[in-house]
Amino acid sequence: MTATLRSPRVIAVEQTLALAARSVRNTAREPGAWVPSIIFPLLMAAIYSAQFARATALPGFPEVDSFLQFILPAAILQGVSFNAGEAGSAMATDLQTGFFDRLAMSPSGRMSIFVGRLAGAATFSALLAATLVVVFWLAGAPVKGGVLAALAVVVISSLLALGIGGFSLAVGIRTGSTEATQAMFPLTFVMIFVSSAFFPTELMTGWYQQAAEINPFTLIVNPTRRIAIDGFDLSDFGQAVGVSLLVAAVSLGLSLMAYRARLRRS
Repeated sequence: MTATLRSPRVIAVEQTLALAARSVRNTAREPGAWVPSIIFPLLMAAIYSAQFARATALPGFPEVDSFLQFILPAAILQGVSFNAGEAGSAMATDLQTGFFDRLAMSPSGRMSIFVGRLAGAATFSALLAATLVVVFWLAGAPVKGGVLAALAVVVISSLLALGIGGFSLAVGIRTGSTEATQAMFPLTFVMIFVSSAFFPTELMTGWYQQAAEINPFTLIVNPTRRIAIDGFDLSDFGQAVGVSLLVAAVSLGLSLMAYRARLRRS
């Protein structure tokens, strides 16, 4: 019988899917890599909702049922952002153990290694976002926009993870150090803190307000919040997706340059 010939594109897709599945499995097997991404945002949400419950009565504050509902999308994006750094840490681990070099010398397409890692990070982030949506719903702060709005939040979360994961991957590939990659966590935390994640920029003052208004995270959180509270809106979805893709374009460009440089040295 004549063997069925498959096109190089089909083979590349199969390799990418296999490596993405490996990335998801490895992350799932390491609770220390993803449990904090659930616990920490929920803990922050509980503390902030208790401390600022009365803030919802301030003039100019968005109309919400509770402060917990206000920070729902921010907490979800926060958890996904923290978990996105795992892409770089996992790549650095592969470099340290020599697994990356074995893959690079195998018949696997070299771009499949890169794309597979990113696809795995985005997929796991989508699962994480969906989990947080359910947890908030059980806590009495559902996505009021319904199933379509919840799906939009998950999509935005996975795209944001792709962008942040790209920066993490660039550091992991260039340094080959999990410690250097994990050092990005404080920077991510500061970016989230100096944004509209936990308070509307309209009620801020001074340099803090100015910094928050130009923060890319604010440009993603605000439309995502409106989708979660008011329902799906194509313009809000487009803004959140567009900014997330812009961040991803920059980060993936940097990580791709680092990846190609690493391949030349391998």
